[in-house]
Order: sequence, then C-alpha cells, then structure tokens
Amino acid sequence: MGVPKRRHSKSRSNKRASEWRKIDKPGLVECPQCKELKLPHHACLSCGYYKGKSVM
Repeated sequence: MGVPKRRHSKSRSNKRASEWRKIDKPGLVECPQCKELKLPHHACLSCGYYKGKSVM
C-alpha cells in the first residue's frame, strides 16, 4: 500500500472534505394519479400508487 511522502496542506484537505456538500438533492416528480410531488422511483405517499398500481 502506498504511503504519502509529504503531508497535505490544510486547504487541500478542506477542499476534499467539502466535496460531499456539492451533491444535488434528489428532484421531485409529479405523481400521475393524484398530481402531488413525490420522490422518483418511490410510491406516492398521498395516494399509495407506484407504476399505476396500488401498493399501499
């Protein structure tokens, strides 16, 4: 396993640590049944439908 020759500067470490904040939030889509906003690839919490079938 490789070992670093020199230590990383504080700014370089902080840049790497801040990358996770740049991840986008998941977008919301409209439910085809009740027209409410829901997460994609999830059952609708208001009507209980997923892919045109009642699952809840």
